[in-house]
Order: sequence, then C-alpha cells, then structure tokens
Amino acid sequence: MKFSHIHIALCLVMLVVMLGGEVQVSTAVTCTITELSSCLPAITGPSPPSATCCAKLKEQQPCLCGYSKDPTYGHYFTSPRAQTVAKICGVPIPKC
Repeated sequence: MKFSHIHIALCLVMLVVMLGGEVQVSTAVTCTITELSSCLPAITGPSPPSATCCAKLKEQQPCLCGYSKDPTYGHYFTSPRAQTVAKICGVPIPKC
C-alpha cells in the first residue's frame, strides 16, 4: 500500500497533536496551597522536610510565585526556613 504525501502529512499532524496533548496533561498543575501542608512542620519548626513535603514542593513548583505573593501565606514562602526547606528538597527558589 502506497502512502501519498497527504497521508504522511496527516499522520504527522495527528502525531504532533497527540504528543502535544500528552505533554500538556503531564505538566498541568492545580495550584492548591493545602497540597503543601506536609511542609508546615519543616517551615515553622526545626523538623527536616519529609519525603512527602519535598515531592509536593516539587509538584507545586510552578505555583510558588503565586503563593509567595499571597498576603495570607506569603510570609511562609519568603521566610529563611522555607528557603532552607526548598534547598534541602532540591527545589530552586523562584525569582518572582
């Protein structure tokens, strides 16, 4: 069976659309501050961050600038202890 240039182009377009949708779904993050509740003991006290905290911090990384600008929660994200937790977890401090 021979494929015409139109068939090949159509297949390539479909492949790009499928891959583009897959990438978009895998990188979508819902910014929910409560997702970081496991980090509260490490941010407000002497406890080291838990594995759950680090995983959630990495997951919520695209949301950190928004959280730091929130008048209710911003002081938690800009505190020296929060920056230490981020460093321990290997999450770069965003420049907002």
